[in-house]
Amino acid sequence: MSQQSLLRYSHGDFTLLAKKTCYQGFFKLDEYRFTHRCFNGSRSKELTREVFERDDAVVLIPYDPINDAVVLIEQFRPGAIRAGDTPWMLEFIAGMFQSGESPVEVAVREAKEEANLDIDQSQVQKVMKYLSSPGGMSEAIHLYVAKVDSSSVGGVYGLEEEGEDILVHVVGREQALTLLAQGKIANAATVIGLQWLALNYQTFQ
Repeated sequence: MSQQSLLRYSHGDFTLLAKKTCYQGFFKLDEYRFTHRCFNGSRSKELTREVFERDDAVVLIPYDPINDAVVLIEQFRPGAIRAGDTPWMLEFIAGMFQSGESPVEVAVREAKEEANLDIDQSQVQKVMKYLSSPGGMSEAIHLYVAKVDSSSVGGVYGLEEEGEDILVHVVGREQALTLLAQGKIANAATVIGLQWLALNYQTFQ
């Protein structure tokens, strides 16, 4: 069954009554007022919700099929402080769009900036696009994979002007999945990427 036939309602079944910006800083917070159709055929009351407005991002799974390994980066994430464990996270390469960039161009640029990986656009394949947390955030993630040679990968990278301090790791695929099972990898895009790789890595052999 296709998504279109499964979902009962579509974009035309809600009414956006008003939208205003409540906060504009490094990120943006907007207030939405809207109504929508209900599954019993009625109309909802007027609802007000705050939405964390965040531009789309690209995440890259750098996979070395020869060594059966992935490249992960480690960096400090302030959003992880409240979780109570370490705020240094193990993640796949990721970054935001610059003006006029395609997702593949972002993946190639971020691979160089964050891990000193030289990747040709022809090596980059789309995996999926998904919404990070649509209950309250507008960000969509463009997830890609690229075959890499990890034999000489390592070091500390990142852009000083962006406050980046990034340590590069090469981790065996099975070890990465063990870290995932142990809860040592808790970044959502990396969790999704590793689960996808667990199902599809043999297509790269």
